[in-house]
Amino acid sequence: MFIFQFSVNFFLFLIGILGIFLNRRSILIVLMCIELVLLAVNLNFVIFSVYLDDLSGQVFSFFILTVAAAESSIGLAIIIVYYRIRGSIEVLQKISIKG
Repeated sequence: MFIFQFSVNFFLFLIGILGIFLNRRSILIVLMCIELVLLAVNLNFVIFSVYLDDLSGQVFSFFILTVAAAESSIGLAIIIVYYRIRGSIEVLQKISIKG
């Protein structure tokens, strides 16, 4: 059972990493893939914590969930501002950062 859970987490992590590197169109999909990677890491911490009968992995998982929630809210706010300025959220658009 432990190997099955670990392999599911590995595939979630792999899908997230591939989504980050293969997606070159939408910033929103890149943020969703980052969240998928963080979810896979959290599941690994919880599973290893239960397997090793130690509570520290579950506590650390709560900290990662807090950081992920803050990252997604700030990232979505940046995407909304970027969309209002540029009219699109494509990654490959020519970016000009001028003050």
